[in-house]
Amino acid sequence: MELPAALRQAVDRLLEKVPLPDLKQAAKTLSDRYRAELRDGRLHMAQDMAVKAYLATRMPATYAAVRASLDALAEARPDFAPATLLDVGAGPGTVLWATSDLWPELELATLLEASAAVRKVGETLAADAITARTVWRAGDVTTDIADLQSAELVTCAYVLDEIAPASLPKMVDRLWQLTRDTLLIVEPGTPAGWLRILAVRAQLIAAGAHVLAPCPHEAPCPLKPPDWCHFSRRVARSRLHRLAKEAEVPWEDEKFIYVAASRQPAVFRAARVVAPPKSGSGKVVLKLCEANGSASERLFTKRDGDAFKVARRADWGDSMA
Repeated sequence: MELPAALRQAVDRLLEKVPLPDLKQAAKTLSDRYRAELRDGRLHMAQDMAVKAYLATRMPATYAAVRASLDALAEARPDFAPATLLDVGAGPGTVLWATSDLWPELELATLLEASAAVRKVGETLAADAITARTVWRAGDVTTDIADLQSAELVTCAYVLDEIAPASLPKMVDRLWQLTRDTLLIVEPGTPAGWLRILAVRAQLIAAGAHVLAPCPHEAPCPLKPPDWCHFSRRVARSRLHRLAKEAEVPWEDEKFIYVAASRQPAVFRAARVVAPPKSGSGKVVLKLCEANGSASERLFTKRDGDAFKVARRADWGDSMA
């Protein structure tokens, strides 16, 4: 999955004259902070160079993860077409771009972001391409969401890992209060990210939410450590991306986990492929999370007819009717 052409061109313009050594150093610092899940009171992207490093090395991957999560949400609720978006911890507008690409009829987007450097870049990227009225708000995701206006779609992507665990329940409760229809939370696809999503999922179910995706049920997660639920999207690296990360491979796999919860039940609910398919001659094995709350591997062979044809095309993260 690639960035929309307008976004890719806007990013290229911003990065055109950035010295490569500076970009490489900023990319390394940013990557180290993300991997360590640092919570030292400093913003990951407080400085302009850190924002540009994010654009070069992280935005394509986070966009792919967010867009895949939105696609799953839309599949579960094909009747849903939000006119309003509230994105908390918005970064340079990654969710805004993914939402606008999926739902061009979006009318109003409110984006809360603490970093002035990030807000400036986000406004620049969206200036001539996003048709929705876009309002950027300065603020911290844990202390400045009390007075925000509610929206049909509320999102929080790659943010919880930066928040002190003790602050998360209150924050999630406020996000749900602000949600008129559906809330989407996306996290890195690590065991720790999965545990955060499980806690959010349990809290939302207790508050009366309907889980839309990825789970086809509201039962406890059937996966147990050391296994964990996550998904992956392969992202092509641009030449600058490879140079900034000193990478040889022209692609990377972005691992992520998410939960989409709504005040409305899912219209479509089916088993989810929760691991890479195992294919062989005339057969495919899929690990499925089922609507009855269980998870197990299922073998499909040519004798299964149409079911085999569907299984053979299924990818990690897909739903299986």
